Amino acid sequence: MRTQLLGSNLDCLTLSETLKVIEGIIKKGIPTQHVVINANKINLMHEDAKLRDIVNASPLINADGSSIVLAGKVLGHDIPERVTGIDLFEELLEICNDKGYRPYFLGATQEVIEKIESHYKQKYPNMSFAGFRNGYFQAEESAGIADTIRESKADVLFLAFSSPQKEYWASEHLERLDVPFVMGVGGSFDVIAGKTTRAPGWMQKAGLEWFYRFIQEPRRMFRRYFIGNLRFLNHIKNEKIKSWKATRYHERRSNERNS
Repeated sequence: MRTQLLGSNLDCLTLSETLKVIEGIIKKGIPTQHVVINANKINLMHEDAKLRDIVNASPLINADGSSIVLAGKVLGHDIPERVTGIDLFEELLEICNDKGYRPYFLGATQEVIEKIESHYKQKYPNMSFAGFRNGYFQAEESAGIADTIRESKADVLFLAFSSPQKEYWASEHLERLDVPFVMGVGGSFDVIAGKTTRAPGWMQKAGLEWFYRFIQEPRRMFRRYFIGNLRFLNHIKNEKIKSWKATRYHERRSNERNS
């Protein structure tokens, strides 16, 4: 079920439901860009109309952050669970292995992408990989890289750029890529390669994954997580006030008609 939350479309799906939708997309073979939203993405979308349009045009939008699930509860939306990019990435690779879909990995440093290649070739020795490439290139190389990915006959593209670069790049080159399912995975390659670590399970369940990332890189993440979280809470407050005013307006109009 699709809803709208804080200016963004959102599909209220579980992880298993999302995977079924993705399998359908891959079978259809029509190039499709998948996106996720979290507190930071919502903040960016409020500043960036281009990003907002790209996200809202996507046929599949998941709630990546616990902040989105919390906002849903406050604003009356039934969001069953968060579907994190890294969990979806790992589960989708299992499906690729089982169904014979060919994944392409694009992003991160050369060192990280080599570790990613080694890791998954050991984990899935029978998988047919479409290709691996680091994410460091000039803008004028993008078309050629998209051509290479198209020629690889990939079924799935995992794109490890940061936001909004990954949304921009995927949207701009989607038709040229001709890959049925294009998914941004953010820093997932770094986690799998051991360059960064993911929060313990109890912190993930408690919605504190953001804090774990902050304590690893406090200077770089202070603005995003402390100032950014305050901005996100303000968006929730404004949405709540707007909803309350709309409810009051309709109640008043209803009373006027019935009097």
